[in-house]
Amino acid sequence: MKYLITILFAIATNLNSNGQISVMSLNIRYDNPEDKENGWESRKTDIKDMLQYYLPDFFGIQEGLNNQVNYLDQELLQYKYIGVGRDDGNIKGEYTAIYYDTTKHKLVKSNTYWLSKTPNTVSVGWDASMERIVTYGAFMNKKAKDTLHIFNAHYDHMGDLARAESSKLILDLIAKKKLQNKTVIVMGDLNSIPTDTPITLLKTELSDAFETSKSPPYGPIGTFNQFNSNVIPKKRIDYIFTKNITVIKYRNINDKRKNNLYLSDHLPIMIEIEND
Repeated sequence: MKYLITILFAIATNLNSNGQISVMSLNIRYDNPEDKENGWESRKTDIKDMLQYYLPDFFGIQEGLNNQVNYLDQELLQYKYIGVGRDDGNIKGEYTAIYYDTTKHKLVKSNTYWLSKTPNTVSVGWDASMERIVTYGAFMNKKAKDTLHIFNAHYDHMGDLARAESSKLILDLIAKKKLQNKTVIVMGDLNSIPTDTPITLLKTELSDAFETSKSPPYGPIGTFNQFNSNVIPKKRIDYIFTKNITVIKYRNINDKRKNNLYLSDHLPIMIEIEND
């Protein structure tokens, strides 16, 4: 039965794609029992249903603990993921996992880097409050045979220096991997508003999809809702940046659960792209 479901999902994805690629970023909020009605067990089915509705080619999560990562992996049958827990480089702590639709894309290579002076080892960077990571993956489109390079990050919420240096590190990774002329996406919860240094640094080499989308951005301007379903979010701290890519559509997804509460304390953001 599960194989039939996988085939049906694959058909739906191909029917909805129109030759374009969709990419989503979502801070799913870590599994915190103190969240009460907003706890993971109450939200997880709605998040899974949302993902099955939009069927992005790729989606990157932030704050996912091992049980959350595995839940999505088990429920979303056409996807696989890359990523590790930030606390030990294995399964402990939060992931910045990247999920990809295996019916359309093939993983070429992947790695996880710590946002610190020693990115290849478990470490805390600069004035950060804890370990922070960026997950990298290179994915080949099975039909077009081209490769998309994706970085999914979660910046520190306390350290101003750490956030700025994290942007420099990601730009340095792009340069070291010789991706300047490749198709690149950098996304995640960057804990920074558009005028902050970490964002202006990224914009020296990358384009903010919110600003470059051919269609006007859809949905609220903000992404951080703090689980307050009575207020339209105005604070934008989640981003999708692109390089050598044409963004067709951009959306801050303001969908809610069946009880009218938010899916997470951040809105999912999604773009549709064409490669230049």
